[in-house]
Amino acid sequence: MAAATANHSTRTLSQYGNDPVPSSSAFGTPVHPVRRKPPSDAATPSVLPISLPPATLRPLAFRTFTKKHNLTLNSSALQAIATFIGIHCGSGWREEGLAEKVLDETAKAWRKNGGSVIVSGEGNDLIDVLRNIEECMVGGRVVSQGASSRHASLLSDQGLPTTVHARPASLSRDDSQSSPGLTTLELEDVEQDLQSTDPRYWLRIVDAFQQPRLTYNANQKHFEPAGKRPSLLPDPSRKTALLRDRYQSIHQRLLRNEAFQTSTVALSRFKSLQRSSSEMVMPQQAYKLTQIANLLGRSGSTHVLLGLLGNSPTGALILSDLTGSISLDLQHARPVPEGGAWFAPGMVVLAEGLYVEEGSATGLGLAGYDGVGGTIGGRFHVASMGGPPCERRDVTLGVIDNDSRGGSVAPGGFGWVDFLGVGSERASGSTMRTIERKVWEKQELASHSQGRSRIVILGEVSLDSTKTLEALKQVLGIYAVERAEQIPMTFILIGNFAQYAVLAGGGSGGSIEYKEYFDSLASILSDYPSVLADSTFVFVPGDNDPWASAFSAGAAAVLPRTGVPEIYTSRVKRAFAAANAEAEKSADKKPKGEAVWSTNPTRLTLFGPAQELVVFRDDISGRLRRKTLRFRSADGPEGLNPNPTSQSRGKRASGNQRAANEEDDMDVDRSIESAQSAQPDAKPKQPNPPNIPSDLHAARKLVKTVLDQGYLSPFPLTDRPILWDYGNPLSLYPLPTALVLMDPEAPPFTLTYEGCHAMNPGALVVPGKRGAAQWIEYDARTRKGKTRDVRF
Repeated sequence: MAAATANHSTRTLSQYGNDPVPSSSAFGTPVHPVRRKPPSDAATPSVLPISLPPATLRPLAFRTFTKKHNLTLNSSALQAIATFIGIHCGSGWREEGLAEKVLDETAKAWRKNGGSVIVSGEGNDLIDVLRNIEECMVGGRVVSQGASSRHASLLSDQGLPTTVHARPASLSRDDSQSSPGLTTLELEDVEQDLQSTDPRYWLRIVDAFQQPRLTYNANQKHFEPAGKRPSLLPDPSRKTALLRDRYQSIHQRLLRNEAFQTSTVALSRFKSLQRSSSEMVMPQQAYKLTQIANLLGRSGSTHVLLGLLGNSPTGALILSDLTGSISLDLQHARPVPEGGAWFAPGMVVLAEGLYVEEGSATGLGLAGYDGVGGTIGGRFHVASMGGPPCERRDVTLGVIDNDSRGGSVAPGGFGWVDFLGVGSERASGSTMRTIERKVWEKQELASHSQGRSRIVILGEVSLDSTKTLEALKQVLGIYAVERAEQIPMTFILIGNFAQYAVLAGGGSGGSIEYKEYFDSLASILSDYPSVLADSTFVFVPGDNDPWASAFSAGAAAVLPRTGVPEIYTSRVKRAFAAANAEAEKSADKKPKGEAVWSTNPTRLTLFGPAQELVVFRDDISGRLRRKTLRFRSADGPEGLNPNPTSQSRGKRASGNQRAANEEDDMDVDRSIESAQSAQPDAKPKQPNPPNIPSDLHAARKLVKTVLDQGYLSPFPLTDRPILWDYGNPLSLYPLPTALVLMDPEAPPFTLTYEGCHAMNPGALVVPGKRGAAQWIEYDARTRKGKTRDVRF
C-alpha cells in the first residue's frame, strides 16, 4: 500500500510538477490541478475586424514609409499590411490613429532587420515583422511600457516568448517616440557596445558607388530614392536630371532661408510705424525669386534670378533655370561679396538686375529657340551677383540644442532621410550622439588614450619620389613611438600616387612600375606593425592613378572614380595581415587594422549620422582661376586682395602660410541674410581688410565657393566630366562635419565656414623647402584640425 501510494505520488508530481498546489492523497487534494483563469483586463477594448482595401491605406502608407522612413512598398506588401491593420485595428484605424502607429512600427522593424529599400510582401520577412508587432498590440494599439508589462504577463502565462517586445527600463526621454523593442539601437545594446571605448569601432567608410542615390521631388518637397538602376551608359535624359536635381536642391534650400521668406509680423509692424511716424521708414524687404520665363513682357523692371551660368553656342554668357535662358550683361555688375567668391560657368548664382526687352530675340539661330523653355528675348543687365547662401548642417537635419546632452530633434528639415546609408538623424541620431558623448568621456578619463580620436591626413603621396617615401617614414615614425591607445585611429593617404599619369606613356611608367611603387610602400609600412594593427588606412586616388589615367593622360578624369585596382595592392594587404597576426589581441577586442582602397570622392562617418568627413582630390583652385568671370569692380587680375602688403615675396609667402595654417572662423556672409532692400547699395562694401594675407584670403574664397554651391565640382560637364547616374556623391547637402579639399596648387589651410571645418593638407613634401614635410591632424572629438610639419 505504501509502495502504491509512493508510485501514485511520484506520477502525480511528475505530471503536475509545475502546479503550485500538488495532488496528494495524504492532504486530500484533488487529482487534477487547479486551472487558474488569466487575469482579464477590463480596460482592453474589443476590436471588430474590417476589410480594409489597400487603395484606401495607400496615402497613409506612402506618407509613413516613403516620406518618413525612405522606404518603398510594393503591391504585395501593401496588401499584407492592409489585411493586418483591418484585422487588428478594426474600424478605428483612421479616426483613432491606430494604423499610423502600426505602419511606423513596421517600417522601424524592417529597418532594424536590415531590409532593403523596397518592402516586399513575398517571403517571410514581412510576415515575421507583423507577427512581432501583433504580440505588442492590445486592443488595436501598440502598447506602451506599462501596458506592455501587463501584456507580457499574459503571454508568459500562456507560454509565449516575451523578449521581442520588452522595452528597456533605462530608455531615455529622447527615445520616447521610438517603438517599444523595435528601435534601431537599444540602450542595453549600447551599454554592451561601450565596453570597447575605441572610436574606430564606430568608423565607416562610404564608397561613392555604394552611397544611396537620392533625388529631390519638388512636388512633394522631399528626397526619394532614384527609381532606375544606375548605369555607366545611361539614357541622355539622366544628364538633364543631373543638372535639374542640383538646381532644385539649391532652390529649396534658398526658399528655406529667412531672407527669402515674407514675414507678416514685420509688415504689420511697418504699417504701424508708418501711422505713428511722419518720417520715411524703409521696411526690411525679403527677396523674391523670378523665373526667367516670367520676364517676358516685363521690360524695365528689376528682378532677382536664380540660375545656372553657362555659355551659349555663340559664346554669349547666359543664365538658365528650369523655364528658360537669358543673355547676361555684366558691364556694370559687381560680385557679392567683393572679391570673396569665385564665379564661373557651371555654377548656380543669384543675379539681381534690370531686364530690358530688345526688338529682336537673341534666341534665334545658334543661340537656341525663342520663347518659354528656350532663350528669352532681351538682355538681363546684372547689377550684383552672388552665390546662394549656405545652410548649416543642423538646420538641414532639423537638430536643435546640439549640446553635451546629445541634442534633440526639431520638426522640419530632412531628419528622416538617410543620406549615406548609416541611419537617419531622426532614427538614430540622438542615440548615436549619446554614444559619442560617452566614448569621449571615457577617453578623457583614460588620459593615455586621448590621442585616439585623431585622423591623420596626408596629401599628394607620390610613391615614385624618394623624398615622399622618406617623408612618409618620418611621419609614421612619429606615431609608432606612441602607445597603442594613443595611435591615431585613421590615416588618410591621398593621391596622386604617381607624379605623372600611369599607363599613358608618361614618366611614371606603366603597370609594372606602378606595382613596384606600392611594393615600396608595403616595405615601409611593414616597419611599423603597431601603427598598422591599430589604425585604418584609407587610400584616395587622383587623376594620375589607373585605370582612369590610361585614357585621360593626367587630365581631368570622370567623377566619381574608382579606387586603385587590387592587382597593385596585394603586398600592402599582406603587410596588414602580418601586422594583425603579430599584434596581441587585447581584452576589449579592438577591430583589426585594415587598408581601404576607396573612391574619389569618399566619405567617412563616425558614430552614424553624428559626424561626416568628405575627402576629395582635385586641382580645383587652378580650374577656378582659368574659368572665373572678370568684373570691372575687381582691381586685381583674379579678384584677389587689391591692396597686398609691401613685404617681400619670400616673407609674405611664409607669413601667409602660417596664417592660413591657423584655424580660422570665417564670417558668415550677411549681404544676403540681412536683406535690407531689394535694391543694391549705392556704394559697394569694402572687400576684406588689406592686412589679410593673400593665402588666407584665397583659402576663404575657395571654401566659400564650394560650400555655397553645395557641390564638389561646380563646373560644366565638358570641363570636369561626371557620371550622370553617380552625381549624388558629389553633393555637399547636408553640409558635412568636415571637408578635406586636397589641392596641391592651393595653400594648406584649416578654417571653419557655417559649421563645416574645411582643410587642405597640401603636398606631403613641401615644395620649395628642402627636407620638409607637412600634414594635417584632425581631432574628431573637438572637430578641429591643425597643420603639422617635420624636417627629414
